Amino acid sequence: MKTVKLGNTNWTASNVALGIMRMDALSPAEAATSLNAAVDAGINFIDSADIYGQGASEKVFGEALKQSGLRRDQLFIQSKGGIIVDPARSHGSLVFGKRYDFSKQHLIDAVDGELSRMGIDYLDAFLLHRPDPLMEPDEVAAAFDELQQAGKVRHFGVSNFDPQQFAFLQENVSQPLLINQVQFSVMHTGMVNAGMHVNMEDPRSVNRDGGLLAFSRRKHVTLQAWSPFQYGMFAGVYIDNAKFPELNAKLAELAAKYHVSKNGIAVAWILRMPVPFQVILGTMNPVHIKDSAAGSDVTLTRQEWYDVYFAAGNDLP
Repeated sequence: MKTVKLGNTNWTASNVALGIMRMDALSPAEAATSLNAAVDAGINFIDSADIYGQGASEKVFGEALKQSGLRRDQLFIQSKGGIIVDPARSHGSLVFGKRYDFSKQHLIDAVDGELSRMGIDYLDAFLLHRPDPLMEPDEVAAAFDELQQAGKVRHFGVSNFDPQQFAFLQENVSQPLLINQVQFSVMHTGMVNAGMHVNMEDPRSVNRDGGLLAFSRRKHVTLQAWSPFQYGMFAGVYIDNAKFPELNAKLAELAAKYHVSKNGIAVAWILRMPVPFQVILGTMNPVHIKDSAAGSDVTLTRQEWYDVYFAAGNDLP
C-alpha cells in the first residue's frame, strides 16, 4: 500500500481509505472483520461523518474498534460535520440534510458527539462537510481554535468546496486546511474534462468546480475521492454494470494484466492523477476492501489512463 502526504505537511497515510458510511448495517463483530480486512490490506485511514447512519455508523465503529484488537494509534480517524439531518428524508445509508450549520457551537457539539460515539479522545482530522452559504468565518475559526487547543482535533479540512470557498476560509482560520473531499471517479470526470475542453462550446467544456485540480496542486491540498465506483449521485455502481460494456471490458483487460480486480484498476486510475489523492472505499465487504485496495500498488501507463478515460465515454477535443 502506497502512502500520500496530507496537505503541505509530513503527515502521511495510506492513499486508500475506508469510509464507514454503511457501517450502521453491520453488527460490531461484522464491522470488526471489515476493519481488520482494511488494515490487513494496508489501509490505516478511516473516514466518517456525524450524519452517517444518523450517528449509528460511528457507534458501530466504536464497538468494532474495541473488538478488532487494533490500537487507536494504529489508525488515522477523520470525521466531518456541519449538516443538520432531516430524518423525514433520510433512510438506510442515504442521509439528507435540512440545513447546513457552521456555527461555532454546532461544530464543537458535532466533534464532541463524534468522539463520544466512536469512543475515542481525538480526531486526526475534522472536515466541514458541505459549504454553508451562511458561514461566518470568525465562528469557524473560533471553533477550530477551541477544538485544537482542547486536543480534540489535530488537523482540519473541508469537503465539496470550490477553490474560492476554500481560499476564503483559509484566509480566516489559523490552521492549514489540508484536505478537500470531492466526488471523483472515471465516471465523474468533470474536473478533468473542463481542463481539456478550454474555450470550447461542448458540454465537457463547462467548468463546474472552478479549476479545483490546478488549485489543489498549487496549494498542496490533498483531494479525497468519494464514490469511486459510483455513477451519478448514488445512481449505482458502474463495475460489472451492463450499461457500461466498453468501460468494463477495458477495466477487465487491465485487471488481467496487473493481476488485480476491476475495482483495483478503478482505484489505480484515480491515483494516477498528479494531484495527491486518497480514494475512499465505501464497501464493507472484506473481499471487496482487499481487492480494491490492491489498486494502490498499480501504476497505469499514460496511455492506459487515457484508454480507461475514453472507455468511459470521454474524448479529446
